[in-house]
Amino acid sequence: MKGVIFNLLEEAVVLEHGPDTWTDLIDATGVDGAFTSLGSYPDETLLALVDTAAAATGKTPSDVLRWFGTAAMPLLAERYGVFFTGHSGARSFILSVNEIIHPEVRKLYSGAGCPHFQFSTDAEGAMIIGYQSPRRLCALAEGFILGAAAHYGEQVTITHLACMLDGSPLCRIRVRWVE
Repeated sequence: MKGVIFNLLEEAVVLEHGPDTWTDLIDATGVDGAFTSLGSYPDETLLALVDTAAAATGKTPSDVLRWFGTAAMPLLAERYGVFFTGHSGARSFILSVNEIIHPEVRKLYSGAGCPHFQFSTDAEGAMIIGYQSPRRLCALAEGFILGAAAHYGEQVTITHLACMLDGSPLCRIRVRWVE
Protein backbone atom coordinates (compact mmCIF):
# COMPACT_ATOMS: atom_id res chain seq x y z
CA MET A 1 0.00 0.00 0.00
CA LYS A 2 1.29 3.43 -0.89
CA GLY A 3 2.46 5.72 1.88
CA VAL A 4 0.08 8.48 0.82
CA ILE A 5 -2.73 6.41 2.39
CA PHE A 6 -0.84 6.32 5.69
CA ASN A 7 -0.16 10.06 5.42
CA LEU A 8 -3.88 10.69 4.95
CA LEU A 9 -4.70 8.47 7.91
CA GLU A 10 -2.22 10.33 10.09
CA GLU A 11 -3.57 13.71 9.02
CA ALA A 12 -7.19 12.64 9.60
CA VAL A 13 -6.40 11.25 13.07
CA VAL A 14 -4.40 14.34 14.06
CA LEU A 15 -7.08 16.74 12.79
CA GLU A 16 -9.90 14.99 14.61
CA HIS A 17 -8.17 13.59 17.69
CA GLY A 18 -4.84 15.40 18.07
CA PRO A 19 -1.18 14.46 17.52
CA ASP A 20 -0.92 12.48 20.76
CA THR A 21 -3.60 10.10 19.51
CA TRP A 22 -1.59 9.35 16.37
CA THR A 23 1.55 8.74 18.45
CA ASP A 24 -0.43 6.50 20.82
CA LEU A 25 -1.86 4.57 17.86
CA ILE A 26 1.59 4.04 16.34
CA ASP A 27 3.01 2.94 19.70
CA ALA A 28 0.11 0.59 20.46
CA THR A 29 0.31 -0.97 17.00
CA GLY A 30 4.09 -1.38 17.21
CA VAL A 31 4.79 -0.09 13.70
CA ASP A 32 7.54 2.32 12.64
CA GLY A 33 5.20 5.20 11.83
CA ALA A 34 7.54 6.96 9.38
CA PHE A 35 5.61 6.77 6.11
CA THR A 36 6.71 8.57 2.96
CA SER A 37 4.02 9.30 0.38
CA LEU A 38 5.88 7.49 -2.40
CA GLY A 39 6.92 4.54 -0.23
CA SER A 40 5.20 1.18 -0.29
CA TYR A 41 4.20 -0.58 2.91
CA PRO A 42 2.59 -3.93 3.68
CA ASP A 43 -1.20 -3.94 3.65
CA GLU A 44 -0.98 -5.59 7.05
CA THR A 45 0.43 -2.36 8.50
CA LEU A 46 -2.74 -0.45 7.63
CA LEU A 47 -4.90 -3.32 8.87
CA ALA A 48 -2.97 -3.40 12.15
CA LEU A 49 -3.49 0.36 12.63
CA VAL A 50 -7.19 -0.03 11.88
CA ASP A 51 -7.55 -3.00 14.25
CA THR A 52 -5.74 -1.12 17.02
CA ALA A 53 -7.90 1.97 16.52
CA ALA A 54 -11.02 -0.20 16.54
CA ALA A 55 -10.02 -1.89 19.79
CA ALA A 56 -9.21 1.47 21.41
CA THR A 57 -12.52 3.06 20.37
CA GLY A 58 -14.85 0.09 20.72
CA LYS A 59 -15.73 0.32 17.04
CA THR A 60 -15.42 -2.32 14.36
CA PRO A 61 -12.55 -2.20 11.85
CA SER A 62 -15.18 -1.47 9.18
CA ASP A 63 -16.39 1.53 11.20
CA VAL A 64 -12.82 2.83 11.44
CA LEU A 65 -12.24 2.38 7.69
CA ARG A 66 -15.56 4.11 6.91
CA TRP A 67 -14.60 7.02 9.20
CA PHE A 68 -11.17 7.24 7.57
CA GLY A 69 -12.60 7.36 4.04
CA THR A 70 -15.06 10.07 5.02
CA ALA A 71 -12.43 12.10 6.89
CA ALA A 72 -9.88 11.74 4.08
CA MET A 73 -12.08 13.18 1.34
CA PRO A 74 -11.66 16.87 2.32
CA LEU A 75 -7.91 16.27 2.52
CA LEU A 76 -7.91 14.72 -0.94
CA ALA A 77 -9.99 17.61 -2.31
CA GLU A 78 -7.47 20.05 -0.88
CA ARG A 79 -4.44 18.21 -2.29
CA TYR A 80 -5.87 17.05 -5.60
CA GLY A 81 -8.52 19.66 -6.39
CA VAL A 82 -8.18 19.07 -10.11
CA PHE A 83 -9.96 15.71 -9.68
CA PHE A 84 -12.95 17.44 -8.09
CA THR A 85 -13.39 20.39 -10.44
CA GLY A 86 -15.75 19.96 -13.34
CA HIS A 87 -18.09 17.68 -11.41
CA SER A 88 -21.51 18.93 -10.49
CA GLY A 89 -21.95 16.32 -7.80
CA ALA A 90 -20.74 13.14 -6.19
CA ARG A 91 -22.29 10.87 -8.84
CA SER A 92 -20.15 12.21 -11.70
CA PHE A 93 -17.11 12.35 -9.40
CA ILE A 94 -17.53 8.70 -8.37
CA LEU A 95 -18.02 7.66 -12.00
CA SER A 96 -14.64 9.25 -12.85
CA VAL A 97 -12.64 7.00 -10.53
CA ASN A 98 -11.70 4.23 -12.99
CA GLU A 99 -11.05 6.39 -16.06
CA ILE A 100 -9.57 9.57 -14.59
CA ILE A 101 -8.55 9.35 -10.95
CA HIS A 102 -6.95 5.91 -10.69
CA PRO A 103 -4.86 6.27 -13.89
CA GLU A 104 -3.48 9.53 -12.48
CA VAL A 105 -2.86 7.87 -9.12
CA ARG A 106 -0.83 5.18 -10.91
CA LYS A 107 1.22 7.91 -12.64
CA LEU A 108 1.89 9.77 -9.39
CA TYR A 109 2.50 6.68 -7.26
CA SER A 110 4.28 4.01 -9.27
CA GLY A 111 3.10 0.54 -8.38
CA ALA A 112 -0.15 1.70 -6.76
CA GLY A 113 -2.65 -1.14 -6.62
CA CYS A 114 -5.98 0.59 -7.11
CA PRO A 115 -9.30 -1.21 -6.77
CA HIS A 116 -11.57 -1.59 -9.77
CA PHE A 117 -15.18 -0.42 -9.79
CA GLN A 118 -18.13 -1.40 -11.98
CA PHE A 119 -21.07 0.98 -12.20
CA SER A 120 -24.71 0.50 -13.02
CA THR A 121 -28.04 2.04 -12.05
CA ASP A 122 -30.98 0.15 -10.58
CA ALA A 123 -34.65 0.65 -11.44
CA GLU A 124 -35.01 3.31 -8.72
CA GLY A 125 -32.07 5.37 -10.03
CA ALA A 126 -29.64 4.32 -7.31
CA MET A 127 -26.05 3.72 -8.28
CA ILE A 128 -24.84 0.14 -7.91
CA ILE A 129 -21.09 -0.08 -7.46
CA GLY A 130 -19.20 -3.30 -7.89
CA TYR A 131 -15.96 -3.16 -5.90
CA GLN A 132 -13.07 -5.53 -6.53
CA SER A 133 -9.76 -5.46 -4.73
CA PRO A 134 -7.57 -8.11 -3.15
CA ARG A 135 -7.36 -5.78 -0.13
CA ARG A 136 -11.11 -6.11 0.48
CA LEU A 137 -11.40 -2.58 1.93
CA CYS A 138 -14.99 -2.02 0.88
CA ALA A 139 -15.71 -0.07 4.07
CA LEU A 140 -13.01 2.41 3.05
CA ALA A 141 -14.71 2.74 -0.35
CA GLU A 142 -18.00 3.41 1.48
CA GLY A 143 -16.28 6.14 3.49
CA PHE A 144 -14.90 7.72 0.33
CA ILE A 145 -18.43 7.70 -1.15
CA LEU A 146 -19.85 9.35 1.98
CA GLY A 147 -17.02 11.90 1.93
CA ALA A 148 -17.57 12.67 -1.76
CA ALA A 149 -21.26 13.22 -1.15
CA ALA A 150 -20.49 15.56 1.75
CA HIS A 151 -17.95 17.43 -0.40
CA TYR A 152 -20.67 18.20 -2.94
CA GLY A 153 -23.26 19.02 -0.26
CA GLU A 154 -25.25 15.86 -0.89
CA GLN A 155 -26.60 13.10 1.31
CA VAL A 156 -26.55 9.43 0.38
CA THR A 157 -27.61 6.18 1.93
CA ILE A 158 -25.41 3.18 1.36
CA THR A 159 -26.51 -0.43 1.41
CA HIS A 160 -24.01 -3.26 1.10
CA LEU A 161 -25.77 -5.83 -1.11
CA ALA A 162 -22.91 -8.34 -1.29
CA CYS A 163 -19.49 -8.42 0.33
CA MET A 164 -16.16 -10.06 -0.38
CA LEU A 165 -15.67 -10.35 3.38
CA ASP A 166 -18.67 -12.72 3.40
CA GLY A 167 -17.34 -14.83 0.52
CA SER A 168 -18.81 -12.97 -2.45
CA PRO A 169 -16.45 -12.60 -5.45
CA LEU A 170 -17.02 -8.83 -5.32
CA CYS A 171 -18.77 -6.25 -3.19
CA ARG A 172 -21.95 -4.68 -4.46
CA ILE A 173 -22.73 -1.34 -2.90
CA ARG A 174 -26.00 0.50 -3.51
CA VAL A 175 -25.82 4.30 -3.25
CA ARG A 176 -29.07 6.22 -3.13
CA TRP A 177 -29.13 10.01 -3.16
CA VAL A 178 -31.39 11.55 -0.52
CA GLU A 179 -33.41 14.46 -1.84
